[in-house]
Amino acid sequence: MILDPVLDLFRGKAVTIPPLDGAFRPNTRLDDAPAFAELTEPDNLLVTGDRLLVSSGNAIHSIAAGAQPVVVETFPSAVTALALSPLGELTVGLESGKLLIGGSDVSLPAGISCITALAYADDGTLWLANGSTEHAPSQWAADLMKKGVSGSLWKRGAAGGDFRKLAGDIAFPYGLHPVGEDLLVSESWRHQLVRFDGATGNRSTVLAHLPGYPARLSPSADGGAWLTLFAPRNRLIEFVLQETHYRQDMLSQVPPAYWIAPALASSRSFLEPLQCGGIRTMGIHKPWSPSRSYGLVVRLDQKMQPLFSLHSRANGTRHGICSVAEKDGRLFVASRGGDCVLAIDLASGGF
Repeated sequence: MILDPVLDLFRGKAVTIPPLDGAFRPNTRLDDAPAFAELTEPDNLLVTGDRLLVSSGNAIHSIAAGAQPVVVETFPSAVTALALSPLGELTVGLESGKLLIGGSDVSLPAGISCITALAYADDGTLWLANGSTEHAPSQWAADLMKKGVSGSLWKRGAAGGDFRKLAGDIAFPYGLHPVGEDLLVSESWRHQLVRFDGATGNRSTVLAHLPGYPARLSPSADGGAWLTLFAPRNRLIEFVLQETHYRQDMLSQVPPAYWIAPALASSRSFLEPLQCGGIRTMGIHKPWSPSRSYGLVVRLDQKMQPLFSLHSRANGTRHGICSVAEKDGRLFVASRGGDCVLAIDLASGGF
């Protein structure tokens, strides 16, 4: 109704979040999956030839079953995005805002300082997501709590040259998936997937009202895609986002680790919020309890609609999923909250 914003001032505004139902029905597939490699906060996964690369902090590791991760390359600051060019050049985005292609620095426009995702189209066009103009990638929680919408989308032609801004006013773009000449973008703070026209920048919503904060996208073998959601939505956080003065006081007076905000892992400190919400009965942490962290991977079909999902629930440990990669019939899942990379056999997973 047109009068709803006015009436909400008197009657209050309902805080609702989408239910985990249908394709999002909860399960324990992430917690049941075997650990493929143990690594501190693994972030970006990338398949290159017969190798599986994963970033952790300021290093890129090569991982294999039954072996310790091997450092491939280190950088001056944390790795925030990875991609592989059609020519096989490793493309790396850093926390400092630098972009490296094949080991060489690439000149970037002044508007790019928060590289959250990179992706190459089939024709060699390089897409870049700039999450925020105010915060670095590691300060994503501050961007959310300040309701940031300063993210932008950039492209660089296959022949090289300068980056061109295609679209702005994006609420933290975190994942990119080229679809023909267009681009599918996960818009984290608006909980949706958006398709951008590769020529004009016009946008249309493909999938809205997601139950969490979407992160990176990666292709599936049959032309669909995998979507990761790095944290869940819950009513308390949604309520805090409506309370401007409370949020401002929280940001200025409380350490970031204890904000009422999403997290990549939880239940590590008695100072964390939502402890009373983590319902325990007879010593058992209920999986349906409210939680600041969660593990969630969603399989999308060729029309980018959800088919099924993989979960690590409130009582699980494989939380903070920011990246996945499909390789040789297996899905590799990087759990930043669980400090491990998982391997799931898609052929026998009963999906």
